[in-house]
Amino acid sequence: MKAAISTDGDYVSAHFGRCPFFTIIDIENGKIKNKETISNPGHHPGFIPQFLHERGVECIIAGGMGARATGLFNEMNINTIVGISGKIDNVISQILNGTLKGGESLCRPGAGKGYGLDKTECDHT
Repeated sequence: MKAAISTDGDYVSAHFGRCPFFTIIDIENGKIKNKETISNPGHHPGFIPQFLHERGVECIIAGGMGARATGLFNEMNINTIVGISGKIDNVISQILNGTLKGGESLCRPGAGKGYGLDKTECDHT
């Protein structure tokens, strides 16, 4: 399985589309086969799901994302897990242990609307 984690420093970013980086992990036989951090290519509607799909990502993990983004990931057969926070290494350990549990998105519905591409932060609760 190949997963992407929205990343801000050593932590899961609260919003996948506005994160500075993605940590991409490739898990094979319960172990990390490869781990890399790549820059976010930019927040353009529909672009990130396609970008990650082309890299073989099967799951996106983030603090939050909107319904439209979730739908776009679903169209690409990429599972979404939101409501995740904490250190990237801890989240990876939870994935490997099978204990990672998603929850409610940390982003309110519509929090990213009306701000265009120049918006630098999301209105999180």
